Amino acid sequence: MVLEVQVQPADLQDRDGAKELLLPLKENKHWRLQKIWADSNYRGELEQWVWNLRQGRGKRRIHLEIVAKSSTGTFVVLPRRWVVERSFAWLGRSRRLSKDYEALCETSQAFVFIAMIHLMAKRLAKHKT
Repeated sequence: MVLEVQVQPADLQDRDGAKELLLPLKENKHWRLQKIWADSNYRGELEQWVWNLRQGRGKRRIHLEIVAKSSTGTFVVLPRRWVVERSFAWLGRSRRLSKDYEALCETSQAFVFIAMIHLMAKRLAKHKT
């Protein structure tokens, strides 16, 4: 299930885009969220920024866990990384998302939500029968 989506221009650094995406969590949006997995591109000050995002009495802190690549040089299945890759594969099945047709980032975001709603509705219908 996708909670938040943000499509950003290519000239925006990933770490800066992550802050923009995660800022609504400060106001206790998705208050049950406790852990976020990210790849090594998000290592550094972003980890502390996420930890400090929710401060105060009764607020659950969020932990940003970095899933580091293997240093052995051989193929190793990374923990939780497969979840992200699987989600991208599901989105890639949507014909509208298979290429970058959209002029606006907001339109791409809307189609990501539509694709995930379609996927979830198909799964729910499958369980009903």
